[in-house]
Amino acid sequence: MSVNRVILLGFAGKDSEMKYTSSGTALCRFSLATNERFKNKAGEIEEHTEWHSIVAWGKLAEICSEYVTRGKLCYVEGKIRSRKWQDKQGNERKSFEIVASQMRLLSSSNGNAAKSKTESAKLAPQSLTSQRVSQPSEADNPFEAADSDGPF
Repeated sequence: MSVNRVILLGFAGKDSEMKYTSSGTALCRFSLATNERFKNKAGEIEEHTEWHSIVAWGKLAEICSEYVTRGKLCYVEGKIRSRKWQDKQGNERKSFEIVASQMRLLSSSNGNAAKSKTESAKLAPQSLTSQRVSQPSEADNPFEAADSDGPF
């Protein structure tokens, strides 16, 4: 048995970008930043930001494209997927992305984190709170929607 599951809580780095495959399946991409603080050997506090590429499909993609904007605090569940592509110079590259199966907005419209359960419930419509989608079929090739010079 094996498990490929990712849970992220971070801030959207830019507005989401919506595309459609040749078969009409919705595909949405956005970046998510997670931060880590730690003390180094000298006892000083350091901060490290990790950027994650998020991909959503189908109905979840449509929801993400409507609600995910730069600075919003988002909870994302999904799985890690790697893929190969060629840059403009013809060099083969490999990238990793998170294929989202669930997304929740945890920010208000101005980007501030929700302060109470009541406020959070108002901000997250039912359609956002437990949106699970099936993965795309073989006919929905994620590479069709990607630019030839890179994955994002």
